Amino acid sequence: MDGSVPAPNDLGAYWMPFTANRQFKAAPRLLVSADGMYYSSHDGRQVLDGTAGLWCVNAGHNRAPIVEAIRRAAGELDYAPSFQMGHPGAFRAASALAALAPVGLDHVFFTGSGSESVDTALKIALAYHRVRGEGQRTRLIGRERGYHGVGFGGISVGGIATNRRTFGPLLAGVDHLPHTYDRTRQGFSRGQPEWGADLADALDRIVTLHDPSTIAAVIVEPMAGSTGVLVPPRGYLERLRATCDRHGILLIFDEVITGFGRLGAPFAADRLGVVPDLMTVAKGLTNGAVPMGAVLVSGAVHDAFMQGPPGQIELFHGYTYSAHPLACAAAEATLALYREEGLFQRAADLEPVLEEAVHALRGRRHVIDVRNLGLVAGIELEPRPNAPGARAYEAFVRCYEAGVLIRVTGDIIALSPPLIVSEAEIGRIVDTLRDVLELVT
Repeated sequence: MDGSVPAPNDLGAYWMPFTANRQFKAAPRLLVSADGMYYSSHDGRQVLDGTAGLWCVNAGHNRAPIVEAIRRAAGELDYAPSFQMGHPGAFRAASALAALAPVGLDHVFFTGSGSESVDTALKIALAYHRVRGEGQRTRLIGRERGYHGVGFGGISVGGIATNRRTFGPLLAGVDHLPHTYDRTRQGFSRGQPEWGADLADALDRIVTLHDPSTIAAVIVEPMAGSTGVLVPPRGYLERLRATCDRHGILLIFDEVITGFGRLGAPFAADRLGVVPDLMTVAKGLTNGAVPMGAVLVSGAVHDAFMQGPPGQIELFHGYTYSAHPLACAAAEATLALYREEGLFQRAADLEPVLEEAVHALRGRRHVIDVRNLGLVAGIELEPRPNAPGARAYEAFVRCYEAGVLIRVTGDIIALSPPLIVSEAEIGRIVDTLRDVLELVT
């Protein structure tokens, strides 16, 4: 030992998530600051954010009301335990979130992330049936191509093979609905596809196979984001809701991506007209400024736990950082900013602008589908022979070098800019992507 310490900028110590570490560290892309719609990179590049960070910075970067709220909170109360204790900010943030939620989802359980929110919702669903005397309801139903975070519960009900295959058998008693995407019938749809509602009837087959009295909950993303912007067919979610109601099964919406204006409404449940029993949120809850998630819970589910002696703990579950003071401050400021600036309506107003821009890519080199809903678009590329994902990754790197940040999953490019994006910036994002696709091999 020579007593030396690693250089501050040594890239070796950090094992990066969802990243080809050796490839990245050979040619790193480092973001050092951000403001409004733009990141600044370590090499002086200005990068237009076409992805709201990671689906989370809905109000744009470095917003003063959020920054100041976090600073004040850090100077007043750095941490407070949430087990048998509380702080005023937690109750204010919960009330603000419940007031924004669809009618009936009026209770809030705070977590630290979307993954924690999903595992919390699954546990609440299982415990709900048990406290009602139906403890045999232990089965959970997810969906193919679903993404529900990276906890063991989330990857069990999730349907992305690469997220599952390495980690053993996962949770027992889990089944999956088929995904909702068929390019031959839905290709180049604008908004919700007309075909595909009957795909929800697969839930009836699963219910028959397993016996409805064994099924606790169904969890779906109203619009699947991380797996490539899969927009729900018209009538699909309504059928899922009806089947769950017939059989006493809880319906969980994972709105970690679709929440907080992404679809031009507070939540996808509002935009699509279907209200679940539980809803998971995170990301845009704090504009990405402080890690935080939550589960929104219906009164019926919540009240089922509020029985027995008042001194007993109703749910043996929680996190050290549930309702962290800084996160609560960020959430309060973020929700107020969305309201004061009318950002959800702004997203709705910009939806046709983004729609026209991305669908103009139809017929461009490599493009085999375009789909959109709200301020989200997916552009699917023909995979390179024997190299799935390589073509979209090349487009990602070339766009970054041209000053635009996009997101790719497989060979699908996802666009989800902050809700403050201008029409001109939408044009620049899509124009850059169009030019890059002419260069991609």
